Amino acid sequence: MERDSALSPSSTRSRLIRSVPVLIASMLLGACASSPPAEEPAAAPPAPPPAVAKPAPAPAAPAPVYREPAPRLNPAHPDRYVVVKGDTLWDISAMFLKDPWYWPEIWYANPQIANPHLIYPGDVISLVYIDGKPRLVLERGGTDRLSPRIRTEPLDQAIQTIPYEIIQAFLSKPSVLDKDTIENAPYIMTSLDRHLVHGAGNEVYVRGADFADSEVYSVMQVGEELRDPDDGDLLGYQGIYVGEGTIVRTGDPATLFLNSTEREAMDGNKLLPAVNDFPLYFAPRSPEQPIEGSIIAVFDGVSIVGQYQIVTLNRGSTHGLDQGHVLAVYQGGRTERDPFSKGLMFKEKVTLPEEYAGLLMVFRVFDEISYGLIVRAESPINVLDMVRNP
Repeated sequence: MERDSALSPSSTRSRLIRSVPVLIASMLLGACASSPPAEEPAAAPPAPPPAVAKPAPAPAAPAPVYREPAPRLNPAHPDRYVVVKGDTLWDISAMFLKDPWYWPEIWYANPQIANPHLIYPGDVISLVYIDGKPRLVLERGGTDRLSPRIRTEPLDQAIQTIPYEIIQAFLSKPSVLDKDTIENAPYIMTSLDRHLVHGAGNEVYVRGADFADSEVYSVMQVGEELRDPDDGDLLGYQGIYVGEGTIVRTGDPATLFLNSTEREAMDGNKLLPAVNDFPLYFAPRSPEQPIEGSIIAVFDGVSIVGQYQIVTLNRGSTHGLDQGHVLAVYQGGRTERDPFSKGLMFKEKVTLPEEYAGLLMVFRVFDEISYGLIVRAESPINVLDMVRNP
């Protein structure tokens, strides 16, 4: 019988039994191939670089301390000078010193002389050296400077620090009016004849205070505002001295007799008690601490300031200023276009450097402002020029 391609049932079963182990092995191998690989342990993070030591912070710089150079003698100084009437302490200082504000540094106050800081006509000032340092010593009226003799002199005969007649009105009369003073000070209301302006010898009616008989008042006109150019704050108002009057009848209104006037008195002018406790003498010296300020007004409204004119500063006692302090004046560098700079239409703007213009001496001080007298003017001085230690 020819072998048929079909298999018998027993043969087929035999083949199936033999193929089972192969199928199981194949399934196991397939399962192994399809299963995910075992996770590898995470790599350790890289070690940080070794720390680099940071340099220690530099110590804070100490606050600047203002120090002045040593006094310098005027190359043309005399060895001896006899004081004459009309001299001022500033003029005498300039004879001996290149920088007159160093006067207190070299002045030898002889304790055996009455009022050794006051100098009178006829006194002799000599330049000597004590412990190798220059000193100015005083011989009272030509007598031996070490003599125990004491000669008394009226204080008003001592030489003045700066020309007194120029600053007299500012020393003896109020010059700065604050808002409270303007609002509350007594004032001129009117006169019998109803004139708007009044002169010396006139009587005017005044109100605003409990006036006492024979009381003396300064008549003041309220001038322009005084503002700080740094921040625009109102520092006060310029007080313009008008004249002086005496209460001759009390009441409300009271009657004021105008003793003297330097300009016309007007209705509404303010009345302030007359002041007479002003110093006749103070020593020129540099401020004890740095000062930075500006000229904010000029007396009598002139635009260009010269020697012996009075200026108002935006610095006062709260900033460290005192009577006798000397300040240098610097012209502010103006801004101009450079006509030679590159550019077809718009030329470059350039700010010029500050320039030294002169010196002033402070003679009256309020809290926020002060008055100074220009004692040296080497070029025109203007409002908003800067002032600082010399």
